[in-house]
Amino acid sequence: MERFAEHFGDNSETIKQYVDILLDRGISWGLIGPREGDRLWERHVLNSVAGAGLIPFGASVVDVGSGAGLPGLPLAILRPDLQVTLVESLLRRSEFLELAVAELGLADRVSVVRARAEEHQARYQVVTSRAVAPLARLVGWTRPLLARGGSMLALKGQTAAAELAEASGALSKAGLVGRVHEVRVPVVDEPTWVIELTHR
Repeated sequence: MERFAEHFGDNSETIKQYVDILLDRGISWGLIGPREGDRLWERHVLNSVAGAGLIPFGASVVDVGSGAGLPGLPLAILRPDLQVTLVESLLRRSEFLELAVAELGLADRVSVVRARAEEHQARYQVVTSRAVAPLARLVGWTRPLLARGGSMLALKGQTAAAELAEASGALSKAGLVGRVHEVRVPVVDEPTWVIELTHR
């Protein structure tokens, strides 16, 4: 665990505290499957920050369908320069997020909004998501949240390129173009993929 936490530098204690919250309340509240406990770091926490280099310094970030806070909370912990909003429609999950943000001492730059993405009335420089929906549907929900000149970053698996191709019609209609980045998961150095969408 120490070698995983070291990637977060001065915030290593905060990320360890977050993982402890996931292992305890995250599992007992049903936000994380009990089998995920042994691979939380590699599969979830470190995977969430694999695309952090694609986010500009000081950006406003909205994490759509945040669930247990992935990828929004690991990004906020790794990058203290970011202002992060966690959007989650389900009551239990939003309550979990509010408690986690307070316990981690992040309330000055991380906020929780209980709403569906399409109901949230704000614009952000970066829109993130992880395991929320197929890309075409995701674009329909989140396109209004994207500020001019901003980007959408969808964390996907190895079928990212195929999913991007399948969503070409929806992207064209939304005035967006996409590209796939293969990035490395920190510490474990495994590949993962991020679909980046920007305005035409």
